[in-house]
Amino acid sequence: MTASPPALTRLPSSALRLSGADRLDFVQGQMTNNLKAAPTPGMVAACFLNPKGQIELFARIYKREHDIYLHLAEGQAPLLAARFRKYIIFDQVEVQDLSQELATLHVWSQTVPGWAQDGPDVQNLTFGEAGFTVLAGRVNRSGDPGLDLHYLRRHEDALLSALNAEERPLDELEAARIRASISDAAQDGWAGYLPQEVGLDSAMSYRKGCYVGQEIMARLEARGNTRYHLAQLSGEQLPPHSDVTLEGKVVGRSGASSGTLTLARLRKDLPADAALQVGGVSARLSAATESAL
Repeated sequence: MTASPPALTRLPSSALRLSGADRLDFVQGQMTNNLKAAPTPGMVAACFLNPKGQIELFARIYKREHDIYLHLAEGQAPLLAARFRKYIIFDQVEVQDLSQELATLHVWSQTVPGWAQDGPDVQNLTFGEAGFTVLAGRVNRSGDPGLDLHYLRRHEDALLSALNAEERPLDELEAARIRASISDAAQDGWAGYLPQEVGLDSAMSYRKGCYVGQEIMARLEARGNTRYHLAQLSGEQLPPHSDVTLEGKVVGRSGASSGTLTLARLRKDLPADAALQVGGVSARLSAATESAL
């Protein structure tokens, strides 16, 4: 029986490159995760917070031998570049916006030529007769680990030909992500919230040095919890990015929606059978969230 081709989805995204002798120390002092502890090459997910500990931006940050590559949602690279330049004083750091040169796609599996399944989470893959290089990182966007491939736009046709994959729309990938309760700071619109309230705990390290918002994170760690958590709500035609209410009182906020499911920043003290509304549409905690309570 012939195996079905892998699936891929193009990701609207933007990109920054940091170079210079102080690049690692500089970015380490800005982000919530510990890039210094990652191998080379390696990758961590991290948030960039304001002084109140609230999310401003989210990125996957690749540590490489000669530079640092930051993968962000579409249109966010200029915002992070402006933030970086505000904090560069005597640091030997150069910030480049590569959004026009680089593109990213997600392969829904790890069946990509040259990828070593038992290898590290970040690998350089070679494609095409000219031997162009693609930066590949293991990322779970659908409920199962797949690969993010970062490549020069001029190599796109050759890369797609080499992958011989079935292209799926972004909406389908988003629906799989929401079904798997995987938080996405940009798609869900979590700017202004604490990372722990919206399921981004894996983007945090409590054992690294100081960064903007670190004092608030330390207080939260000492307290041990937050009033809100990431929940999955079910219903019909659930609107995205809308207030979640209970008996007219706002108790949370929805993120992206697949129509029948949405992720939400929701108060923890709500009963499992609460009759919620999302933007005026009836909803309830999904079975996945109920089982986790």
